Amino acid sequence: MTEKTVALLVAAGQGSRAGGDGPKQFRLVAGQAVLAHAVDALAAHPAIDSIVIAVGAGQQAAARAALVDRPVAAIIEGADSRRGSVRAGLERIAADGGAARILIHDAARPFLPLAVIDRLLNALDQAPGAIPTLPVADTLVSHSGEVIDRNALVRVQTPQAFRFDAILAAHRLWDDSREATDDAQMLKAQGTTVMLVAGDERLEKLTYPQDFARAEAQLGAGRSIRVGMGYDVHRLAEKEELWLGGIQIPHDRGLSGHSDADVALHAIVDALLGALAEGDIGSHFPPTDPQWRGAASFRFMEYAAERVAKRDGLIEHIDLTLICEAPKIGPHRDAMRARIAEILHLPVERVSVKATTTERLGFAGRREGIAAQAVATLSLPALF
Repeated sequence: MTEKTVALLVAAGQGSRAGGDGPKQFRLVAGQAVLAHAVDALAAHPAIDSIVIAVGAGQQAAARAALVDRPVAAIIEGADSRRGSVRAGLERIAADGGAARILIHDAARPFLPLAVIDRLLNALDQAPGAIPTLPVADTLVSHSGEVIDRNALVRVQTPQAFRFDAILAAHRLWDDSREATDDAQMLKAQGTTVMLVAGDERLEKLTYPQDFARAEAQLGAGRSIRVGMGYDVHRLAEKEELWLGGIQIPHDRGLSGHSDADVALHAIVDALLGALAEGDIGSHFPPTDPQWRGAASFRFMEYAAERVAKRDGLIEHIDLTLICEAPKIGPHRDAMRARIAEILHLPVERVSVKATTTERLGFAGRREGIAAQAVATLSLPALF
């Protein structure tokens, strides 16, 4: 059984050193709020089940506006200190049923590679806590001029990963008269082991105006747009269920195929794989393999989304066109958009579903089958 994993995103700071007119978590980088970038990075990892965000007093409306319809379990009011905001988030998660594992992350580190999350969660199989670190490359000198041995030091980043019960207990036992620099310090104070895993330079904190300028330049020049197209056809048959766009539609016939034959999702999968130049749905899920007989097609689409995420890619937009005489797609369009957005962890505004007919020409015009065409737009690191 998969362990429930929750991400707690701390976004309650005022960001006075960053400049600008407001808190840095709401500053735009490449057209999106820093907070939105952080949520997108966490939501892209398949092991993260839900995201809770702690914001400053009076910032909840601004957070909702920045996030649009992104999949967030709760946006709560934090506290005057980071420790207080984390504690508020932990208590909210506990009140909602708790979790097995938790990632505590700063919104000011929005560019989170999925490989770092993998390393952190794997480390929790061996210890109740894990933190990402980087070696210190520069020479360090004290104010008195004494050189400090950098080999004995590392730079600590977030997210920090913990067994939920362990970090909740550490927060509850902490002496409120003392301030903690991070959550790992609080866990170690209880005599508990915290493992170190490799961090990533992309996790550098956005603190000063030059950090935002650098991030803007990197996102603009460091990513490329890829477009993939998918096309699929399935015949209509008696005594079959009709699945389209991830939802079941009442109809006198259904689509026939090796899986549930959801022609819409199959076209999207091919579009995603095509944008990655990773073949098509048949090469990843051969119809000759009996394990996929009758399989729900949303599993194929989750797999394709994971392939995108493993390359630090983002799904920017999905455009789907269904080609059929019947059933009428209009009454089901919004439900399809919502379901596709849910599977891909996208705001529904990034999913388009359209329908057309062939003016009664061809197999679709004769109501013998349904075709689907999809276009997927991805943003990938330019190194790929």
